[in-house]
This record gives sequence, structure tokens and C-alpha cells, in this order.
Amino acid sequence: MSRIDVIKKIAEQQPNDPFPRYGLAMEYKNAGMAEEAHAAFTELETRWPEYVAAYLMHGNLLASVHKLGEAREIYVKGIAAARQKGDSHTLGELESALQNLPHEDD
Repeated sequence: MSRIDVIKKIAEQQPNDPFPRYGLAMEYKNAGMAEEAHAAFTELETRWPEYVAAYLMHGNLLASVHKLGEAREIYVKGIAAARQKGDSHTLGELESALQNLPHEDD
């Protein structure tokens, strides 16, 4: 059984816990499975918008596959979520990521 299969099983067993889904999204990202990671991050952000770490990793994923406009949108959503949550650490990371994101015409 692969790590992805193990994490999927944990996510199924804990349907109301965002952490296994974050782990699954990260595992997909690290395995180079960008589409699967994107889908997992999107589900995570929809179901648990306060899970602000997901926005940073999702934006980074999108930037790495040159979807800069989509990455920008995710960072902006994450900044709003981090402000609402009062998570200044993640807020700073998201603001930095947004500031350092190249423009689409660069």
C-alpha cells in the first residue's frame, strides 16, 4: 500500500478532519501529481476555509506549474482567511508569496 493509499484511508476514516486531506494534497504535490493535488487543495479550501496553510501550499503548487493567475487568486483568498483567523504567521508567508510571484508577462 502506497503512502497515498494510506493517507486516503485515514481521510476516509476521519471525514471531518482537515489534516488528513492536507496530508493527501501534500503527498500528491510531492509526488508530482499536480492535478490531484490541485483537486485535493480545492476540496480542503472549500470544506475548511480556515485551514490557512492549504492556501500557501496550493498557491505554491500553481506557481510551480506556471498557473500564475490562479496562484495569485489562491494567495489572495488565503490572505483574507488568515486575517479572519488571526494567523499572523501564515498571513506573512502568504503576503510574501504573493509579493514574490512573477507577473504573468514576466
